[in-house]
Amino acid sequence: MYDDAGQEKCVQIMVFQDTIIMCYNIFTIHSELGKKEGFVMINELLMKRLERPNGRVRAVLDTDAYNEIDDQFAIAYFLKKSGTFDVQALTAAPFFNNKSDGPGDGMHKSYDEILKILQLMGRDDIKDKVFRGSENYLPDVSTPVDSPAARELVRLANISGPEDPLYIIAIGAITNVASALLLDPAIAGRCVIVWLGGHAAHWPDTNEFNMGQDVAAARVIFDSGAPVIQLPCMGVVSELRTTGPELEYWLRGKNDLCDYLADNTIEEVAGYAGGTAWSRVIWDVSAIAWFLDERFMRGSIKPSPICEYDKTYSYDPARHPYFVVDALDRDAIFTDLFKTLAE
Repeated sequence: MYDDAGQEKCVQIMVFQDTIIMCYNIFTIHSELGKKEGFVMINELLMKRLERPNGRVRAVLDTDAYNEIDDQFAIAYFLKKSGTFDVQALTAAPFFNNKSDGPGDGMHKSYDEILKILQLMGRDDIKDKVFRGSENYLPDVSTPVDSPAARELVRLANISGPEDPLYIIAIGAITNVASALLLDPAIAGRCVIVWLGGHAAHWPDTNEFNMGQDVAAARVIFDSGAPVIQLPCMGVVSELRTTGPELEYWLRGKNDLCDYLADNTIEEVAGYAGGTAWSRVIWDVSAIAWFLDERFMRGSIKPSPICEYDKTYSYDPARHPYFVVDALDRDAIFTDLFKTLAE
């Protein structure tokens, strides 16, 4: 049995061990650029990587495309913004709800849905860039779930240069990305993660679908030392709501893709809101819009959060920084989205 002094010493040792692990990961980023000046330069690198990039970027979209109706909007937005994104891959993420029999089934259905969107867009030329992801969620923070998607993320990150990181845009459970980091922790210094997940800090909990499915994966991401841009759901991205009349006005009859997106959304909403006034959040397009125009969003640099298993955040001001979106311009984003989809 420990006395008070012994308990305090034990806590200090545990904190020291966690700090060593984090410093190892951040040191990897430091080594990637060959910096010699110490940890001040690490923060300078992280701060640079947390800025909205200028010009075209190498990017992957990790999506649970069959889960809801918003991933399809995001996939199309991503592919149509060829001036911003050099598309490296699309990876299918696991999910489990009333549309799947389990995480693996959700992932396979998402893989098929990605291919369906490519067909509607006439983009069968990039079918070989679509990869199946994790069959399940992480069992803990140390064990990856190996998959073709995780392996491809590792490969793509490892061919990235210090001035040309791989941008990983994740709009589902972040299992594939966390698995890639566990397979090869060094890629933390070669990628930037943009994730729609969790809720805003002022929200009473983090009981959100993407984070809640795989809290261990969220912990891996925020503990890895990799640059992370978070788009919180409730309290921020929840402003991105559209309506049936708006979809009819902007999308109906423009092309096969637009008709599919409008029909898919209206049909799904009719299943739970028929006969009532409704609006629907198109969450996932936010992760694409973050890259496009600095006027679309504003945010702030903060110490990275600790994702707790009780579906809350905890905080340590000594942790490495991350960028969190605090507010967005709903009308400007939808205007650009709808015009882009109709092209």
